[in-house]
Amino acid sequence: MIQILEFIFTYRYEIFILVLAGFLGIEVISHVPSVLHTPLMSGANAIHGVIIVGGIILLGHADISKISAELILGVLVVFFASVNVAGGFVVTDRMLEMFRKRVGKQDIKKSN
Repeated sequence: MIQILEFIFTYRYEIFILVLAGFLGIEVISHVPSVLHTPLMSGANAIHGVIIVGGIILLGHADISKISAELILGVLVVFFASVNVAGGFVVTDRMLEMFRKRVGKQDIKKSN
């Protein structure tokens, strides 16, 4: 318990900024219209490629001769960020599909 309190006291400014950023993010996202929410989130998910680079750097510094916190966190970061990036591209593709013109039976009958 003393180690946890010591950690919180040592990094109190960083923890404060993290909590403040969380509240700010919730406030900003809650005021975005629903029409813009999907494009913004899919773009933000695609930007998470930077997190993949950070995870790879973390894995590069990890000691692979034993299982360590760096190794576990690095693998988890790369996995979840990759899933997030892939999901962002899938959502963006589905969103852009709505704006493409479809050629169907209705269009063929109108042209005759």
